[in-house]
Amino acid sequence: MTDERLGDDLLPAIQRLPARSGVIFRHYHLDVPARKFLFGQVMRMCRRRGHVLLLAGDERTAMRWRADGFHQRSPRASRLLHSAPVHDAREIAGVKAAHPDLLFLSPIFVTNSHPGARPLGPLAFNRLAKLVSSSRIIALGGMNRRNAQMLSPRFIHGWAAIDAFKKRTA
Repeated sequence: MTDERLGDDLLPAIQRLPARSGVIFRHYHLDVPARKFLFGQVMRMCRRRGHVLLLAGDERTAMRWRADGFHQRSPRASRLLHSAPVHDAREIAGVKAAHPDLLFLSPIFVTNSHPGARPLGPLAFNRLAKLVSSSRIIALGGMNRRNAQMLSPRFIHGWAAIDAFKKRTA
């Protein structure tokens, strides 16, 4: 997940991802021309590294910007790769008809992205994951390798993060 908190470390962080990872480009704070310019830079890096690139936003914009897919709750199925954010049983039920390829379930743990938000924790994650049938679940919110190992491998397809990919300074 891209975020303005990565600052100048955005492209190096994408470079450090394991090959064939996925990137969801957010950067909502930018105006459209600046967002599209930065998206182009991210896209070139993703293509070189073999990463999948989804645009957080609507399907039409994702198609125009040549993204591999889009990240948004949508009521209908898409030909593009489609991921959707969900936080509870009601939101999971709301996206089932669209059959998204991926569901980003969050926040699993305490996260800097949503300070004060109550995390689901591993037990609630498992309970909600059981409601998902056709989509793969990506855990989000306070995720890192150690936290990912606390989740049932039966339900988790992968995990996403922002802070876990920041460059560490010692």
